[in-house]
Amino acid sequence: MAYYLSIFREDVLVTLFLIGFVTLLPVMNTKPSTFLQDFQITWSDSHIKQLDGGKGIQLLLDQNSGCGFASKKKYLFGRVSMKIKLIPGDSAGTVTAFYMNSDTNQIRDELDFEFLGNRTGQPYSVQTNVFAHGKGDREQRVNLWFDPAADFHVYSILWNHQHVVFSVDEVPIRVYKNNEAKEIPFPKSQPMGIFSTLWEADDWATRGGLEKIDWSKAPFYAYYKDFDIEGCVTPDPSACASNPTNWWEGTSYHQLDTIAARRYRWVRMNHMVYDYCTDKQRNPVMPPECLDGI
Repeated sequence: MAYYLSIFREDVLVTLFLIGFVTLLPVMNTKPSTFLQDFQITWSDSHIKQLDGGKGIQLLLDQNSGCGFASKKKYLFGRVSMKIKLIPGDSAGTVTAFYMNSDTNQIRDELDFEFLGNRTGQPYSVQTNVFAHGKGDREQRVNLWFDPAADFHVYSILWNHQHVVFSVDEVPIRVYKNNEAKEIPFPKSQPMGIFSTLWEADDWATRGGLEKIDWSKAPFYAYYKDFDIEGCVTPDPSACASNPTNWWEGTSYHQLDTIAARRYRWVRMNHMVYDYCTDKQRNPVMPPECLDGI
């Protein structure tokens, strides 16, 4: 009993630590932006509404259409983040996606956040995926440890020559390392745009498609604000070489520090619900990039 109480106390302490950390975390290198400064609507402009003078937006999904937007420019390395408040209540069958994409078809590079809708009262899952040189199928799924529809939370992608880090409220949930030395593709030569969509995907999104979208609950709304892009804006990869003058290439961002690594392990031990690395049916032999851990 003492052993289990110890485990419980440690889990509670870590949770409280994370909450305190997020509350006290200083905002660093942020660039306040209105939506139209960096983005444009790419799909169904009637379903995207600007709020607060363009500082925020509302995305709408109904039976007629979903919607989407994209950055006006492409970036090679850097950090992008947004605050998002997801669909409340019964959102099964919906997907709110925030991702980077090279838009190069068969050889595309892509870094995905996909927020999978849920039945009321069930946990919200976020799925991440990494495409490198056209190869994807690297899904990992985490149940969020809070209600992402109750308030805004920060979702960010850090991308440099060493790794890609997906974070939620500055807590790392996914790290994809540069293992080119082992002949594993890494996205580093193609600039990527930043995209977001809200759409219906009830053939797979919730419990593998078992839970269908309930259109009587429509329209569905998601909200975005605090758009922040810091990256190398150029179509020329040679101009974005690893350079410590770009803060995201600094040595302190080459790997997770001790505290970040501890949070990362906490998320994966307590909230991970799917990992392609351990899916024996899909991958009888563990993919080589999975062997290095953090």
